[in-house]
Amino acid sequence: MKATFLSKQHEIRFIRTTFTDELCQALNLVEVQAPILTDPLEGTQDTLSGHEQAVQVPVRSLQKSYEVVHSLAKWKRQVLAQYEFSEGEGVVTQMKALRPDEESLSPIHSVYVDQWDWEQVIADTARDEQTLRRTVKAIYGALRSTLTKYQSQFVAPELEVPEQITFISTERLRAAYPSLTPKEREHMAAREFGAVFIQGIGGPLQDGTAHDVRAPDYDDWSLNGDILVWNPVLEQSLELSSMGIRVDRAALIRQLQLAKRSESAQLPWHQKLLTGALPQTIGGGIGQSRVCMWMMQQPHIGCVQHSVWCPTTREKYAGLL
Repeated sequence: MKATFLSKQHEIRFIRTTFTDELCQALNLVEVQAPILTDPLEGTQDTLSGHEQAVQVPVRSLQKSYEVVHSLAKWKRQVLAQYEFSEGEGVVTQMKALRPDEESLSPIHSVYVDQWDWEQVIADTARDEQTLRRTVKAIYGALRSTLTKYQSQFVAPELEVPEQITFISTERLRAAYPSLTPKEREHMAAREFGAVFIQGIGGPLQDGTAHDVRAPDYDDWSLNGDILVWNPVLEQSLELSSMGIRVDRAALIRQLQLAKRSESAQLPWHQKLLTGALPQTIGGGIGQSRVCMWMMQQPHIGCVQHSVWCPTTREKYAGLL
């Protein structure tokens, strides 16, 4: 039992360390330290879909409450401005968060979230689909390289992935499978292509629905998306990354209005963006435990991370940490 546990820990560490290095090399990133708490009055907290309640942490010595981060999209952009990073340079963090408002826990959803949160400065003129796709391909290449090295280092289960990632828009996906739910469409696309980037998440589709929700103040909804792979163990798609070109002044105002959150424009972070104090960037998050469970072909995310689970789940999955 001890040998099995230590072997699994060694594999997890290898994947995390190797991918960190591969990602830094692919996107010219430097690893930096990241916060776990944020001041809600500064506007750097990421609101995700807008419904999640952040974990409150009253700090007695400061007589003030802070929030556990949801992710670090806006914080990273602020850091790039503060330390005057140049075009083509960026940062990556080992982000840890708590999201207790998940509607349900599942083999791929946990209260505990760990991800590579990365951000790169780009030129104002590079806010286009070409930049987005080039970056997605670089990340996918880093994933493939990590998988190859992992499979050569360990007795790993067979996992074949395509050489190239396929790009498909949410509108095209809706048209192809109009009777399916967005999640069912993702499963179909991932099954067919093996690895896909679903582009254009947050805004309304032609039928008035939305593929999924996104906070209005970090990704540009027309220049963002998710990287999904097919998971043969669970026989469904697995989202590994949410990413995109970040909002500029026009996109921020437009999306805040659509989300009926125009009042957020008065927050300090949003004012920095509106007054031109923040660089144009592209960024996202890549799930660390999801990458590990996919490469190691584990049936549950709890097999590669410590979190909280109900007794029934622990009985069903004997390999939970």
